[in-house]
Amino acid sequence: PCPLCLPQYGLVFDAGSTHTALYIYRWPSDKENGTGIVSQVEACTVTGECAGTWPSLSPSLLGRWRRLSQRRCCCPLHRAVFSPSLGREQNSSKAEQVLAEVAKAIGEYPVDFRGARILTGNEEGSFGWITVNYLLETLVKYSFTGEWTHPPAEDVVGALDLGGASTQITFLPGTTVRDSSTRALLRLYGTNYSIYTHSYLCYGQKQALKVLVASLHQVTATSLQVSHPCYPRGYQENVTTAELYNSPCVRAPSTSSPAQVLTVTGTGDPAACSTAVQKLFNFSCGANRTCGFNGVYQPPVRGQFFAFSGLYHSLHLLNLTGGQSLSFVNATIWQFCTSSWEKVQQEFPAMNRTHLRDACAASSYALVLLLQGYKFNHTTWLNVHFVRQVANVDVGWTLGYMLNLTNMIPSEAPQSVVGLQRSNWVAATVLLAIMLILIFCLLTAICCQKNSSGYESL
Repeated sequence: PCPLCLPQYGLVFDAGSTHTALYIYRWPSDKENGTGIVSQVEACTVTGECAGTWPSLSPSLLGRWRRLSQRRCCCPLHRAVFSPSLGREQNSSKAEQVLAEVAKAIGEYPVDFRGARILTGNEEGSFGWITVNYLLETLVKYSFTGEWTHPPAEDVVGALDLGGASTQITFLPGTTVRDSSTRALLRLYGTNYSIYTHSYLCYGQKQALKVLVASLHQVTATSLQVSHPCYPRGYQENVTTAELYNSPCVRAPSTSSPAQVLTVTGTGDPAACSTAVQKLFNFSCGANRTCGFNGVYQPPVRGQFFAFSGLYHSLHLLNLTGGQSLSFVNATIWQFCTSSWEKVQQEFPAMNRTHLRDACAASSYALVLLLQGYKFNHTTWLNVHFVRQVANVDVGWTLGYMLNLTNMIPSEAPQSVVGLQRSNWVAATVLLAIMLILIFCLLTAICCQKNSSGYESL
């Protein structure tokens, strides 16, 4: 058993559609019902999907944790593994096989293993919302007088997450959520929250951009040439139809041959790029109904929002995460999208080739998703804050999941901690100051007496 004075550690593996990441969290063992006390010790990422890279992750990520544990004398660990929901859509038996392999690999380590499973989209959205509000201390705040206070509901922020396979929007609406499938009921620190949350599968950045290329190909399905307005002018690559249509999000035309080689050429046309991206969505809502897109119910956005993951990274490349106006953001993206492939390579020589190729498409997609999909406008755009971290902790669903798994956020309000009243703090401070003055005077008198005695002896 671990001494109470040692900290507790929690590990969460995020096996997403574009990478697998290990997050290590730490918190004092005697303050599990507090807030703002969880710190992120480590975050390491391996590129690639869980199904394809797990055998190589065992020596890399788990080995890294072993070195950390030897150095830090960890307490028992809480582990969880997330596998992308798209994997189950594509092949449920393979997904279950991967989860079994993950459980077997982690089970060989001396930890408190809590299981490997696939989160639902709404769970992912809810946990991301819990993470950001926990870190901002908008759910409950601890004062220096030992009192727990609930900040007003207006301080609670919304969460916007964009992964590789799906995207989530979660916030506290000003009205009752009419569609029960988009409502999550949470009780945190003695307060009930009825939040709106929805996850759009296949609208994550990686899958959406794959669907975009497929839609451009299907415009001229009989041709082997594909013009891509979001790729830089002068960029060119070859791709087979098998590579293009290897996802359940992309429907292959019946006439296409898997071995067919397509030549994709960038044209650098921001207007055509925006139009092509918009065609990925259905923005009609129907009579007497508010919605996001594809007919999914969504109340009007309300309050401040924190946008993270792909939303942050797609705009951070162009330095557009600093609270700039929508007009400035639009103009910057437009200018970048007109650049040639040679020019963007010169401006970003160290950037990964694929990320640089997709930069215009990714930033254009983020704008369409936020403005026309989630219905932000020129005014509410300023309420969206693009972040990677809050309080030195990566923002995402993993921390919220660990907090829920370890009961770090109690359903009832924490008890008040006995502390000194304000007047007592003042009195104690004055008394301490008087004691320091008296000690200083006493030491001075002793020194003077010693000097006087030495002089007389001489």
